[in-house]
Amino acid sequence: MRRVAFVLSCILFATGAVAACAQAVSSATARKASLTAGGTASIFQPDFAGDWTCVGALCRTEGSGTWYPVAESSNQPLVGLGAYVDVKFTRWVQLEAEGRWLRFNQFDSIHQDNYLIGPRVPVVHFWRSSVYAKTLVGFSKMTVAPGDHGTFTDIAFGGGMDIKMTKRLSLRLPDVEYQYWPTWGNSTLSPYGASVGIGYKIF
Repeated sequence: MRRVAFVLSCILFATGAVAACAQAVSSATARKASLTAGGTASIFQPDFAGDWTCVGALCRTEGSGTWYPVAESSNQPLVGLGAYVDVKFTRWVQLEAEGRWLRFNQFDSIHQDNYLIGPRVPVVHFWRSSVYAKTLVGFSKMTVAPGDHGTFTDIAFGGGMDIKMTKRLSLRLPDVEYQYWPTWGNSTLSPYGASVGIGYKIF
């Protein structure tokens, strides 16, 4: 809960900074800052199929070694919902925060939640579309078996495209993301997936 509160505090801080920036900069001399919030639907490969390995000298003889989950592709992807906030200070200075809850299509209670924030950079703009890249950091929570869960550092690399539908509404189609969890059990984890969604420009 403390980590969730921290992420939400970062979002609120960024929102306040944008509001202050928008008031301080004259619209006649510079582009105004903007804030967009949206919702997404996601499908992700969790990189864990429920297999475990035993580490220790007593594993074969007594079965009393330490058991660790094994990172491997799963035949059952996770599906879930999410939310994001994009803060645009200038054309090249932008920030994105996202939360994702992958709770559907679980195998053996395996599921993941992501809480990430970081810079995003516009790559190219054409027609009503804007292509972007992003690098986010934060943490993810994962349940690897019933009653067995943990919180892990998460670094995500990705990008996508926003298509402007109206003055306020935009379509996010798609947003792709590759995640790297540097410490997971006695190894690393690399979930990846894609999301689609709708955004609303608040100001």
